[in-house]
Amino acid sequence: MTPDALCLFALDASRPFGERVATALGIALASHEEREFEDGEHKARPLENVRGKDVYVIQSLYGEPGMSANDKLVRLLFFIGALKDASAGRVTAVCPYLAYSRKDRRTKSRDPVSSRYIAQLFEAVGTDRMVTLDVHNPAAYQNAFRIPAEHLEAQGLFVAWFAAHLEDEPIVVVSPDAGGVKRAEAFRRALSQALDRPIGAAFMEKRRSEGVVSGEAVVGDVGGRTAIILDDLIGTGTTLARAATACKALGANRVYAAASHGLFVGAAGAVLADPALDKVLVADSIPPFRLPPALLGSRVDVLASAPLFAEALYRLHSGGSLVELLQV
Repeated sequence: MTPDALCLFALDASRPFGERVATALGIALASHEEREFEDGEHKARPLENVRGKDVYVIQSLYGEPGMSANDKLVRLLFFIGALKDASAGRVTAVCPYLAYSRKDRRTKSRDPVSSRYIAQLFEAVGTDRMVTLDVHNPAAYQNAFRIPAEHLEAQGLFVAWFAAHLEDEPIVVVSPDAGGVKRAEAFRRALSQALDRPIGAAFMEKRRSEGVVSGEAVVGDVGGRTAIILDDLIGTGTTLARAATACKALGANRVYAAASHGLFVGAAGAVLADPALDKVLVADSIPPFRLPPALLGSRVDVLASAPLFAEALYRLHSGGSLVELLQV
């Protein structure tokens, strides 16, 4: 790639991911400064001229020890404001994981619609474009923003992995709830095309009340097949474990799970060690720092999404097609 005039920053909290994107683009990260003050405030500024440039800023908005998702959000917003004040031509926020995107509608009276508030914050500081990976509800995400909101998908990463590892096995793709059926169906079609053979489909019932998930019924035939449970995010892992146990009880040979984002909060490490799950795949939008190291590479594989982001940014910069990029 030769992305002339493309200027890429990665804030400190997401610098490792940003370096991988920069390497894939064949450029160096632009220089910036972040300073902490004793009262908890901070400042960030670019250390090079951005006037008139096409600028991209990487910051994945997940919480971690010492820095909450809110901290990262404020730092990103302030840095974008500084870039706009420095006369950047266009500023694109690149958030591999976008905090608050799951809260995209009111499920109880007087509930917040946090995804819309996040959009308003980005727009208020002058953000020209958003880029993220696999939000819970792409339509709600795109409708929340008045600026272009690009939605990348990890589907191609998962299709490539499973096509290489499950060449001859009978497969069924399972959605862990009815709401994820469209996502699972798109993945099933892509994997079926990659393997050039039919693949089954199934989904589970799911009920959630006060944070408690229930429901064990599976609609579809999983017996004698390798089940792939597809979701957008793994939190505590209880949804995947529940689906895996149900599939094994119905005679599934093996059970894999794939999700774009691995938060792995609470007792997720213990849950994912359940023998009902043979392997879990996640993208690297969130580093798996909460998992026991023994699980990585054995029970949990982390797939690189930086090349996908690099290609997306190059196409946005050069006027290429994201539609073609996301076609598996």
